[in-house]
Amino acid sequence: MRFWIAALVAITLVSGCAVKTDPPVSDEAVTRAAYRHNGPPKLTLFTMISNDTGSGAHTSLMINGSQRVIFDPAGTFRKAGKIVARGDVVYGVTPQVADVYTRFHARETYHVQVQEVPVSADTAEKALQIATAYGEVPDAQCSVSTSRILAQLDGVGSSFRQTWYPRNLAEQFGRLPGATSRKLYEYDDADKTKALRAYNPGAVAADRARADRNTAKKEG
Repeated sequence: MRFWIAALVAITLVSGCAVKTDPPVSDEAVTRAAYRHNGPPKLTLFTMISNDTGSGAHTSLMINGSQRVIFDPAGTFRKAGKIVARGDVVYGVTPQVADVYTRFHARETYHVQVQEVPVSADTAEKALQIATAYGEVPDAQCSVSTSRILAQLDGVGSSFRQTWYPRNLAEQFGRLPGATSRKLYEYDDADKTKALRAYNPGAVAADRARADRNTAKKEG
């Protein structure tokens, strides 16, 4: 009996520390994907919340510094050839990718709480450096890894303590001066991968360019 208990504990510990492995991504691919957003330095916390129980299911952090990325710890927002991700950091977060990211998570079973807070350029850059160096995160450690990053940032770090719970981290984030919050509800199929499979960056870019041309004509 002791043998089986020990074996069960060992299996549990190993499975709890399992890390998913993203396909290798070259430095060149990461460099090509880099996107600089023209907005102010900012941190955006995403919290995915169950519509049935109200419990938090996932945490991620979008960082707008010298480039805009999403730290998506133990996340599944991946699509070969269309989403560039390495070390649980999603690169090339254009407005289209940010929109697809939130809609990927918002569906009939979950909604997304989006919290934003302006920070200094130095704080945003430090967050970017820590996130890109963090490496892939084991399952169920999205909130604790994100809270560790936030706790190291000058100007906001003292407001955070390490937590394993997405809702708790959202509460801490919401107490930051200047923090804003909104919620995104959608009622798509519970299978969130359908939204990602439908994402076509070429078509999205073409639609955006067409809309910009139409706007320019009206203003002219």
